[in-house]
Amino acid sequence: MALFRLGIQTQAPHAIRGEGVYLRPFESRDYPQWAELREKSRDFLVPWEPTWPADDLSKSAFRRRLRRHNEEIERDEAYPFLLFREPDGLLLGGLTLGQVRRGVSQSATLGYWMGQPHAGKGHMTRAVRAALAYAFDHLRLHRVEAACLPRNERSVRLLERAGFQQEGLARAYLRINGVWQDHILFARLESDPPPGPGGN
Repeated sequence: MALFRLGIQTQAPHAIRGEGVYLRPFESRDYPQWAELREKSRDFLVPWEPTWPADDLSKSAFRRRLRRHNEEIERDEAYPFLLFREPDGLLLGGLTLGQVRRGVSQSATLGYWMGQPHAGKGHMTRAVRAALAYAFDHLRLHRVEAACLPRNERSVRLLERAGFQQEGLARAYLRINGVWQDHILFARLESDPPPGPGGN
């Protein structure tokens, strides 16, 4: 498969700028703010995420996460980012361009989470738009996919605002909160027209 891989720079940027927000890779100094926001948002996030390991918010688990993220970026497998508000650098959530597939696919899967205090304010819509520009312009992807639970209306609206198109329903697609659950599948192509203005 290496023969079919397009060569790209496999180093994440220091920051991806969006409207009033920016994304950047995880750093060691992010641990206190990250752990606090995740703990504060636990009840809000658990219904939409894989089961949290018992030590998920520990410093040692964060160090392992950071090491794994750096290796994934180096291997052009995934690009995990934290999302911050400008101009004060407040942590809002996270976003990942993961499962990068090269060759004849040139695609990735988008995932994201938002801290409960910051949900519903348009931050993630603006972050997703910035991440898509990075995916298409820098990573040279052709397609970005996303999936969400049918009952997650906020996520469905977010993806639609970011220009994703619904492509179908995948039965028992991901194990979320300990249960295999159906997901709506979405995708955005490099050639799709840009979405209209807005982000709330």
